[in-house]
Amino acid sequence: MIALVHPQPTSPYALGVMGLGFLVFLAALLRARSRSGAPAPAAGGRRDSGSMLGVAVQSLGFLAVGFGPLALELGRPDARALGEAAAVAVLMAVTIGLFFAASRAMGRNWAIVARTRGDHELVTWGPFAWIRNPIYTALFVFMLAMALGFGHWRGLIIGVPLYWIGTWMRVRREEKLLRAQFGAAYDAYAARVKRFIPGLI
Repeated sequence: MIALVHPQPTSPYALGVMGLGFLVFLAALLRARSRSGAPAPAAGGRRDSGSMLGVAVQSLGFLAVGFGPLALELGRPDARALGEAAAVAVLMAVTIGLFFAASRAMGRNWAIVARTRGDHELVTWGPFAWIRNPIYTALFVFMLAMALGFGHWRGLIIGVPLYWIGTWMRVRREEKLLRAQFGAAYDAYAARVKRFIPGLI
């Protein structure tokens, strides 16, 4: 396990950008949570607490990438250090932008646990016009930013499979709830919009 998490060199600049990006992402997450209102579904909604197992598996994937020592290269910034910091900034900007746009489009529909509300809307606008699960795509980009910012590329060997297994566990339960709520309307939406990458997956 030590060989797996053995870090590649990273710069304090990349790590600093990663930390700043995390704080902004946390603010976006708290904003989405406050926008969603009460965690319990409104009358007529459904809830599937089994999706929390998928959350746990995804979290293990993030742990595989985030856990371990750091190999910081101190000193004056060179082109590689500045390039790493810029790449982390781009990845975190994609993460935050996609998460913010998706959670804003979902409004009160957003929740960590799989659920629908009695007044639930089938959201097909914003990033949902391009992919059905933009938040999961955003979180995967977040994982890549972590790997680069921490120098933990080897952690992706375990982290990526765990993340996608957990994501699939959640998506299956969420799609079951959405099909029960919206029927043919959801099937038509799913037929024209891919899950994670526009036009591909």
